Amino acid sequence: MPEKPVAIVTGAYRGLGYETCRQLAQRGYRVILTARREAAGSDAAAALQAEGLEVNFHRLDVTSETSLQQFAAYLRSNGICPEVLVNNAGIFPDPAPDSGQSAAADADLETIRTGFETNTLGPLRLCQLLLPLMNNRGRVVNVSSGMGQLSEMNGGCPGYRLSKTALNAITRILADEWRNSNVKINSVCPGWVKTAMGGAEAPLTCEEGAAGIVWAATLPADGPSGGFFRHGEAIDW
Repeated sequence: MPEKPVAIVTGAYRGLGYETCRQLAQRGYRVILTARREAAGSDAAAALQAEGLEVNFHRLDVTSETSLQQFAAYLRSNGICPEVLVNNAGIFPDPAPDSGQSAAADADLETIRTGFETNTLGPLRLCQLLLPLMNNRGRVVNVSSGMGQLSEMNGGCPGYRLSKTALNAITRILADEWRNSNVKINSVCPGWVKTAMGGAEAPLTCEEGAAGIVWAATLPADGPSGGFFRHGEAIDW
């Protein structure tokens, strides 16, 4: 029996990342669930294993070069060639939108730097380290947001907005640079989902939000690359 393809999901101990791990494992992937919080990540993987799914935990802090290098070394030393990378780990670094303190004109630049470290530079560094391990075939999903769309940009939350707009730029750049391979790199907005970040008022469940991520992670050979999608449909940048 051939080995199962390997999928890596970052920031996956809860919410969208956790549900993405579940849906990929249900589709026959061997999933590496990564998270910065070791105890929470281990518990999350164990819960999915209890459902009969092949999900294992590996600690990964996407803002730490040491952690990133150790993770890449672990993959190389075990001969793991991932076929899916879901860059899901993300933070909302700004004050709450309704706090009156999230205007770009007043933003603390450290808040913006913090957003970039996790939401933009972490995914870029992972792509730099892991794309060469994909043997010229694979799927990269950068979990973005409608708040990063230039076409619908409005005020507030500059740390989050700028980091997601830049993540979309990374998608475009890398997709072009890898256009002659069978690696497909796309951005996905999962929609407004009931998560710790999205809040209880969000209209979508994690299952619904993760479905669009999994769609992009499992594209066929003739699927798109370098696009921005929500629920499997192209949206404006």
